[in-house]
Amino acid sequence: MDENVDPIYTIQLRRLKPDLFVMAVRDLTTPKKGTLDPEILLWCEEHNCILVTNNCKSMPVHLADHLAANHHVPGIFILNPKLSVSENLEQLFLIAEGSLDNEYQDRIEFLPLF
Repeated sequence: MDENVDPIYTIQLRRLKPDLFVMAVRDLTTPKKGTLDPEILLWCEEHNCILVTNNCKSMPVHLADHLAANHHVPGIFILNPKLSVSENLEQLFLIAEGSLDNEYQDRIEFLPLF
């Protein structure tokens, strides 16, 4: 989880899906709050983590730069601001349960509307 995503997402994902491995920027073993997005992408690549963010403006640019530098990421999901927290969580659960390995590599996916 990106640092700008409301912590309720991390709390609820951990509570409702304890078997799902969820980390958030600012956790003990993750980048510190204030870490720049390009560094977060490098961390996600190194630790094979999909990034969940609400940054739809600059993250596509950061991903393009990251890929141009011959790097990769397992994927990026951008929360839909038109959905409630519970609706966004439901979308994340569906994706987690129905995804194939490497399905979202080097891609940004916007969570859909119902």
